[in-house]
Amino acid sequence: MFGLLIILVLVLFLPFTVKTIEHNLEYFLFVMGILAAIVGGVLDVELFMHALEDPIKITLAVFIAGVLFKWFQTQLGNAINTISHKMPFPLFIALVVIGLGLLSSIITAIIAALVLVLIISNLSLQRRQEVLLTVISCFSIGLGAALTPIGEPLSTIVVSKMNENFFYLIDLVGPFIIPGVILLGIFAAFAVKRREGAGLQSTGESESYKEIFVRAVKIYLFVFGLTMLGAGFEPLINAYLLDLSPRILYWVNIISAVLDNATLAAAEISPVMSQSTIEAILMGLLISGGMLIPGNIPNIISAGKLNITSKEWARVGLPFGMVIMVVYFVILLISGL
Repeated sequence: MFGLLIILVLVLFLPFTVKTIEHNLEYFLFVMGILAAIVGGVLDVELFMHALEDPIKITLAVFIAGVLFKWFQTQLGNAINTISHKMPFPLFIALVVIGLGLLSSIITAIIAALVLVLIISNLSLQRRQEVLLTVISCFSIGLGAALTPIGEPLSTIVVSKMNENFFYLIDLVGPFIIPGVILLGIFAAFAVKRREGAGLQSTGESESYKEIFVRAVKIYLFVFGLTMLGAGFEPLINAYLLDLSPRILYWVNIISAVLDNATLAAAEISPVMSQSTIEAILMGLLISGGMLIPGNIPNIISAGKLNITSKEWARVGLPFGMVIMVVYFVILLISGL
């Protein structure tokens, strides 16, 4: 048990404190996942085969969507530019936030973030307005991508650990997430103003096939490692988390603002937990993941390509995320948390 605690501390804090590990998180978690499975005494042929199979669907989705995005990036950019000027601006913004949020569960959170960068780059708004739109959209993508196991690593891991089908998360948290994504779109329609100016400029050119392939490989290793990590941490979960109140777990997961939420999901969720506990864990992870740049994949991609600083993101993400956390906590209480 002590060995698992050491691995847990390393997994949670080294990516946040060591730049080399932060930039190579997939390889780090791949190694740490195998170590956790060995130390936890759960590494066998069945787990190994399970870990090999789990990442296949999301890896293929990321690769295929990445290639399609490369092929049609120019046409998509032209269409965005045309539609944004012919459609009422508030309606366009609402459709961007809602559309990317819901589609992210199909095209993956990574591709949704790349499309968002393309949209932002074609709007030419004032920087503050574009930062606001980026942060709101990433909250939406982070929520929506969790609806299917191909949307993001977190959802892949949860479905795998619970040994459930493709529609498990839609049934479990869809009633919380889908209205939330729609409300985020409506809010953005009123909050984001069409004030032209020197906005954010994307630094990313069209990705090469090598970059697309490497990203898919990294996703495969990432999910493989998380599968091993989740299995290895089962003794810790059973010893320390099963008896905790879902209300406590909801607020504890605010640390997802600075730590990868898929890693936390792998470390926290167990098949023996109640539905309300899993709902609380997931919603806490998904919402707080949008507060700061390190919390979620779409944040990292968007901020990196648009040169959004941590301070700019936090100025919007922290207060906005805290309001959403409180609202969802009340909703969860009403629903029987």
